[in-house]
Amino acid sequence: MTTSIEKQSGKAGARLAVLTSGGDAPGMNAALRAVVRVGAARGFEVFGVQHGFSGLIAGELRPLGPRDVGGIIERGGTLLGSARCAALKTEAGQLEALAQLQRRGIEHLVVIGGNGSQTGAWALARRGLAVAGVASTIDNDLPGSDITIGCTTAVDVALESVDRLRTTASSQGRVFLVEVMGRDCGYLALQVGIASGAELIVTPEASLSAEAVAAGIREAYGRGKSHAIIVVAEGASLDAEALAKRLAELQQLQPQTPLGFELRVCRLGHVQRGGAPGAVDRLLGTRLGAAAVDCLAEGVGGMLLGQIGGRLARTPLAEVAGSTKAPDPALLELARTLAL
Repeated sequence: MTTSIEKQSGKAGARLAVLTSGGDAPGMNAALRAVVRVGAARGFEVFGVQHGFSGLIAGELRPLGPRDVGGIIERGGTLLGSARCAALKTEAGQLEALAQLQRRGIEHLVVIGGNGSQTGAWALARRGLAVAGVASTIDNDLPGSDITIGCTTAVDVALESVDRLRTTASSQGRVFLVEVMGRDCGYLALQVGIASGAELIVTPEASLSAEAVAAGIREAYGRGKSHAIIVVAEGASLDAEALAKRLAELQQLQPQTPLGFELRVCRLGHVQRGGAPGAVDRLLGTRLGAAAVDCLAEGVGGMLLGQIGGRLARTPLAEVAGSTKAPDPALLELARTLAL
């Protein structure tokens, strides 16, 4: 349930730390820039934490002023660096993170990141720290926001790659199995597959067997298609490499029913995280970063800042921690319909 009623001891005029955590996402720097500049405008003394929660536990903090974040809104990655941190899952790690903040008189923390990052944010919030989370992950699988920072740019990057692959697929009469990121959520695959006109989309939520994919390829060939694009989510029951291997095995077992196309695999990988963020992610990052500071300045902690229905929204971190969001079922149905 989205709400804004949980009050904590945060107040303007105090010290605030900000970190980026987990997988980097285009637009993180826009959010960081907004936190620093709006924080300064609200009277906070802002500190940047290097390398996420790992850096927090190690005491890697430095003051950040408005000039320190100049010229970063158009840059991908994160100025502060990011990392995953197993230590924060332990009581000792959480207590050391809090101790590092307390030694510096820091009472507020903004965490920019995805599922694991916001679970970590809640672990500190439940111990009394005034924390605000900013929804940032290319996977767009975080509850509390319709769209997360980095997702739109990742879709655009993957879409451009698929469009390029289609030109060579059509020239050579091939099927390309294109694997996109997204962890255990098929949102990226659905968006890229629908927008690129893919013949088939394979996701964790609507996974297809190798036999079903083979049948789809044969049907495409039978309809006179000269090539085909199949977008595969990395979290599907068979990733692109495994699917290609199984399809090859089926070809050997059923030589009388050829697929009709030569198969190729292209794993887009981390290219989807890189590069300059698009306008949507720059604006979203800026809005959510600013909203996180305002949330803490109002004395409201333990919230994730996101966007729902085009409007800023606050969702309790307690509801977000350890949870994931599935893609819109309507997108799944649309993908099935368009594949006919």
